[in-house]
Amino acid sequence: FIPEELSVVEEPRALYGLNVHTREKLDEFIGHYNTMFETKFSTKDSESFYNYYNDISKKVKERKVDILLVVNMFLTGFDSKPLNTLYVDKNLKYHGLIQAYSRTNRILNEQKSQGNIIVFRNLKKATDEAITLFSNKEAIEEIIMKPYEDYVQKFNDAFTSLLKVVPTVNSVNNLKSEEDELEFIKAFRELMRIKNTMATFADFVWEDLEMNEQLFEDYKSKYLDLYDKVKDEHQVEKVSILEDVDFELELIHRDEVNVTYILKLLAALKDTTKEDKVRKQKEIIDLLTGEANLRSKRELIEKFILENLPIIEDTDTIPEEFDKYWNEEQQKAFNQLVQEENLSADKTHKLIESYLFAEREPLRDEVLDLIEGEKPSVLVRKKIGDRILNKIVGFVETFINGVSGS
Repeated sequence: FIPEELSVVEEPRALYGLNVHTREKLDEFIGHYNTMFETKFSTKDSESFYNYYNDISKKVKERKVDILLVVNMFLTGFDSKPLNTLYVDKNLKYHGLIQAYSRTNRILNEQKSQGNIIVFRNLKKATDEAITLFSNKEAIEEIIMKPYEDYVQKFNDAFTSLLKVVPTVNSVNNLKSEEDELEFIKAFRELMRIKNTMATFADFVWEDLEMNEQLFEDYKSKYLDLYDKVKDEHQVEKVSILEDVDFELELIHRDEVNVTYILKLLAALKDTTKEDKVRKQKEIIDLLTGEANLRSKRELIEKFILENLPIIEDTDTIPEEFDKYWNEEQQKAFNQLVQEENLSADKTHKLIESYLFAEREPLRDEVLDLIEGEKPSVLVRKKIGDRILNKIVGFVETFINGVSGS
């Protein structure tokens, strides 16, 4: 909560101009913040308040603060890509309006291509005037999203186009050529794009669409099957027209569905009745199949469910038992990788650490340097280097990415 007297177009300044009541209220709010986050900020001096301002900014960006109530502060000069909704109960115009609205339009990825502005005052005229002033009148159609109903129609049209390519989910299995598979990929990808845009609307419900959520998930599973197929064929150097297709998996990924989330479901599965266990177990397997970031982990998690979960007595120990199981499987896979490719275990371990730290795939020469003994000839360097690299990337994707809940 920030008092009206504080200008936030500029940096926070000394608070000596505040009246006693306003300052006491602000100190009260900061006290609540200190209690929640174990900090020691106050309005006693400008440095402490400035640190308070910076700390809030950091926590919003880290998603540790879900809703931030402001008067002026943070409406200009504050950038946080995950921020997607601005609730406005204040008269804004021209530069101030554009600056405030712009807090939400920092593109994060395919999942966030625009921001939401929910206004409790009639700012339509002020918004149009501001956009016209700083851009042009025609830009209003480009900057302001169309009504929700327009996207419903657009989705339904895209669904009709999808059905022309693949009338049923199982018909995806019967596509005869890569050209046919490409048509399905493009049709379903367009459907995903529209659905992600619609999901930003508070009004969005599946009941508004001609395609229900389960059917969407079923087609999505087939879409991911094709993605896995292309990856596998690339590893054996089979030429495919699908290799250069962008599957845009960011459209599918959901942050809340990771291994940590699955462990919570496993705990619930353990405590459920015998009648519900089969159904819930199938739901978990279906979830593993439908989540792009979990597909590489599916077999290992299924194995844990079938072999380890039944003998665990205390559900509170599931995370600990899973970590133990996962570490054992990871070590087995690592040993298999270095033995099959005759790699230095120490060098491979360091390369993976570097890969994770730099978030950059290793170069082929760096991978080939892992081989112990005689290096491959020039004729087969590319083939062997790419094969080892794919195995390393697959190892990281399976055992490391998404396991910590990040």
